[in-house]
Amino acid sequence: MYCSVNSATLFGVDSLPVCVEADMSQGLPCMEMVGALSPEVKEAKNRVRTALKNTGFALPIKRITVNILPADIKKSGAGFDLPITVALLGAMEMIPESSLKDIYIIGELGLDGGILPISGILPVTLTALEKGMKAIIVPKGNYHEASLVSGIEIIGVSHLNEVISYLVDGTKPEVKDKPIIIKKKSDHDFKDIQGQPLLRRACEIAAAGMHNLLLIGPPGAGKSMVAQCIPTILPDLTDREKLEVSKIYSVCGLLSEEEGLIESRPFRSPHHTTSSAGLTGGGTNIHPGEISLAHRGVLFLDELPEFQKSTLEILRQPLEEKVVHISRATGNFTFPSDFMLVAAMNPCRCGYFPDMTRCRCTRESVQKYLGKISQPLLDRIDMSVRVRPVGYDELKSPGREESSYSIKKRVMHVQKIQKERFKRSDILFNSKIPSKDINLYCGLKKDEEEFMSEMYKTMGLTARTYHKVLKVARTIADLADKEDISIDHLSEALMYRSADKDYWEKCL
Repeated sequence: MYCSVNSATLFGVDSLPVCVEADMSQGLPCMEMVGALSPEVKEAKNRVRTALKNTGFALPIKRITVNILPADIKKSGAGFDLPITVALLGAMEMIPESSLKDIYIIGELGLDGGILPISGILPVTLTALEKGMKAIIVPKGNYHEASLVSGIEIIGVSHLNEVISYLVDGTKPEVKDKPIIIKKKSDHDFKDIQGQPLLRRACEIAAAGMHNLLLIGPPGAGKSMVAQCIPTILPDLTDREKLEVSKIYSVCGLLSEEEGLIESRPFRSPHHTTSSAGLTGGGTNIHPGEISLAHRGVLFLDELPEFQKSTLEILRQPLEEKVVHISRATGNFTFPSDFMLVAAMNPCRCGYFPDMTRCRCTRESVQKYLGKISQPLLDRIDMSVRVRPVGYDELKSPGREESSYSIKKRVMHVQKIQKERFKRSDILFNSKIPSKDINLYCGLKKDEEEFMSEMYKTMGLTARTYHKVLKVARTIADLADKEDISIDHLSEALMYRSADKDYWEKCL
């Protein structure tokens, strides 16, 4: 007696279709499971056997073989419990084989036959739809998440008996309507930032062109507060981006069942003790890291020099390629990582360098502290801003600062300009202009060329930083609704390269 069931396994942030086969034959009574299975999948035979017993079914005293195809892909997770159980019941002729066609089954089993929710339902449902399945059986706790995908019937079940009833006579279990959730607005707004006109301007430019930004200044100057406000001036996610981000959060088990798709741009702020695997992804069961969770949003690294230097250096490739490649014995994984990097740091351990009236650090201490940030990493940051302390008069000023809503309108206008400019290419923002297209999109006239030639020598720019300056200048020109880049735009863009030059070149 043989039966097969369609299911899926997670592979990175996507899922791959698998086939769960069950065969019962004469021989020494045992239950074998094969197919490149992880320990938690192999343990399924004990959960399945006990769940069937407690539901009123007993496995026959025969040689039982369960195989999960394809055999060359590592299977992990507890989502195979339910398809294995259904395959066994089909082999026992308790479920008609015809009811298993064009249907995906996935879920974890409790010993009492209850079906528990799992991570990664969204990509699994998308795979079922792509493969032409008519329906998918999922845990009731994952029903609303799976329902985010239209075009396929979602069957939410909470117990094994409900699965059997549906497959035998078509009885669908009832599912409560999704509660109406009122989206909470962000608690952060630029109107709460007192003073700091240069910093506010830099944030607007960075958001408009999706440029990476480094904030350098003493403690208490508002670096972290400003960084938390940046997502509030970024344009809303498109429908495609919502699905991209939600898939990542679904795989990590972070997608809220009540709220559905991720609606706002992510803001991730990992602690400086985060490991390399925590930042880029990996682990025993390969999963996305913080930089993938920040996809289409903001990755904020506070106290940048406090991170392990080796951890920071692995950011260099994702910042360039916008994806993370992880190679393991089980396969090669690619995670999306198209994020805006915002980093904040003190100029020294005590935070007050170069104010020698307050700084308590030795020159060697400052050099060691700044030396944790390598030049190649600095070259990948488009803008550096020196954040000055807020004065008492600014702090107590009764004037109302410009809100995030007003700034966001200008940012959206500039990104609309970029969308029109790059409509015949794969480029989305000025910061993503490849080197080969710099002259096409950031071409300079004679006076501007002479100015940049002089600045290139004077400031000791590299080819990469030169291109960064042109990209930032392009965004500044867009904010001014200018087609051509002028010397004023270039001068402002160069100003955002001077902060790192002042600290690193003078001290190191």
